[in-house]
Amino acid sequence: MLNNHAKLMQFFSVADDVSGRKKLQKMIYILQKCDIPFEEKYQFHFYGPYSEELTLRVEELCNLGFLLEKKEEKSNYYQYNYKITSAGEDFLHQFSLEMPDITEKVSLLKEKSARFLELVSTMLFFDDLPIQECIDKVHTVKPKQKFSDEEIQDALNFIEKIKH
Repeated sequence: MLNNHAKLMQFFSVADDVSGRKKLQKMIYILQKCDIPFEEKYQFHFYGPYSEELTLRVEELCNLGFLLEKKEEKSNYYQYNYKITSAGEDFLHQFSLEMPDITEKVSLLKEKSARFLELVSTMLFFDDLPIQECIDKVHTVKPKQKFSDEEIQDALNFIEKIKH
């Protein structure tokens, strides 16, 4: 059980800080699709793939004092920022995890916007479909986002880059 918590702590240790719950959800999902051994179950939700398990684990890590959650007021919404604490680092050092090095992938993900990661994760959710059907599906399930052809191509290029 704590192994999955430790894997998340490893992620936060590498990421240093993550801005936004949606971005966090998408980052973990994309890493999972890159064969990083995160075990949270995902289902399709309003903003693409979503894991209630991940939400609960992050909440538990915050309650244990291993993660610091900072609520920041934006113009018309709140954004939650997450950062590993020294207690979290201590917890992580008690585990010997078999995790691949995710530093480069996390760095690539952090550079991207939550909107872009929503597109990428949605495309990865439907990656069992032929590419054109996947693109059509994105337009069907995300009509309000109005993703452009250029954004879709950027997402395809990004998926290729992050998976290798």
